[in-house]
Formats: sequence, C-alpha cells, structure tokens
Amino acid sequence: MSPERDLSVALVVAHPDDDAYGMAGTIALHAHNPRFRFVLIHATDGAAGQIAPGVDATPDTLGACRRREDAAAWHAHGRPPDRHEWLDYPDGGVSDVPFEELVERIASILREERPRVVGTFGPDGITGHPDHITVGRATDAAFERLRTEGCSGMERLVHGAMRQSTFLRWNESRSAHGLEPWDPGRMYHLRPVPDESIGLEVDTRSVATHILAGLLEHRSQRHVIIDGTLTRDQQLRVLGRESYVVAWPPRAAGAPLLADVFESLD
Repeated sequence: MSPERDLSVALVVAHPDDDAYGMAGTIALHAHNPRFRFVLIHATDGAAGQIAPGVDATPDTLGACRRREDAAAWHAHGRPPDRHEWLDYPDGGVSDVPFEELVERIASILREERPRVVGTFGPDGITGHPDHITVGRATDAAFERLRTEGCSGMERLVHGAMRQSTFLRWNESRSAHGLEPWDPGRMYHLRPVPDESIGLEVDTRSVATHILAGLLEHRSQRHVIIDGTLTRDQQLRVLGRESYVVAWPPRAAGAPLLADVFESLD
C-alpha cells in the first residue's frame, strides 16, 4: 500500500453476503476518496447455504453462484474491493480448520496490506454461526499478532454488532407481523449486545440505497437476509445506521461514540 493511501480498511467475514450489511455503508461513504483502500477476505464461498425459490442453482453450483452474486453486489453497491481474497474453506467447516493455519492466512494478507482499520465478527458471530465466530476469533488473533510484531496499520479493530434496543424494537415489529421473534439462544438468530458496548456508530442514511442495491444482488439468499415484511422505505431506514463494538484500542467507560471508522486516528 502506498503511503498516500492512508484510509484503508480490511473486512474479514465467513460467507458471501456477510459483507453486504457489515461495513457496506462505511465503504460507500468513503467510496470516492482516492486515499481509501478496501480489502475483503472471505473464508468460504457459502456453498452449503440455502437456495431461495426460483434461483437457478443447485447444491453443486451454489458456491460459484454466490461468488458471482458477491461480485455483482459490490458492482451494484458502487465500490468493489481493491483486493478480494477467498480462503476456500468449506462452508460450515471453518471451525474444523487448524486455528493457527486460519490465523496465519488472515495475518499474511493483513501483513501485506497494513490496513488502519480491520472489521470482523464479535464473539457472538451476530447470529451464533460457528463459521462467523471462528473467523472473528481468528481475525482478532491475527490483528493482535501483527500489532505485537509492530506492523504498521492495525490502529483499530471493530466488531459489527446490533444494539439491544434495536433488537427489542425489531422483535416488537416481528411479533406485530405475526412472525417468530428472534431468540438469541438459537442458532442463526440475531444476538444483540448491550447499548453501552457500542463505541462506534455510523450514520449511513445518505448511502442506504447503495447498501440495499448490494443486498438485493444476493438472490440465492434473499429469503434469509431481506425482511420481506418491510417496504423499501422501511428497509432503507433499517440500513441507515451501522453499529460496532470497538475491540481495539480499549474504550474508556462513558467515552463519546465515534461516528466514523477513521475518526480520531492519528
């Protein structure tokens, strides 16, 4: 990375579509800044996922289909990654990969790129998915390894998160529509964090249409990632905020919320 490109972020996720809602708004906000660099790492191609009705894919072709969807999603979003790496681990089997191998593969990319900000999953994986949890834990370990090595960059580590207050509001809406509420104790159901754990919140209302455009390209997964009870305007409102736990550097209790992933970095 050249010295003048000092607004760099690496996003490390498990499956195609994990990247469609994590930092998509933040990336859109910085999309046209020539100093911005976006690196995306996928652990798997999502080949074991579900297939939405009407999508021309089979279990044998789903992985390739989801790779194409991911590329189409970033094209529709308007800011494709500058570098996109697929680690090619089996969907649903990331926790079976030797942990040191996974950490070092992620670390080797981060070591080359030296991003200032790294984003991934927190310990709950947002949905409790074992692949999410393992990727997040390995990324945290890779970040700490490089920081300890004295690698440049590595100034902030963030975990995508959902506020408890937002979770409760969404569950009220689901109940009002006759839908089963999210249960944080069940696999694949959303898991919130306490509101006070949030250290970074980005106003993404101005770029919500970009986020939604990307989401809609994940056609094979649309039945699980897009709430069909919401109107387009409601979907855009949902996409108008990104919340994160700041895993590094430590955040003082009561510190004001940051409003951008690069805010206050030297």
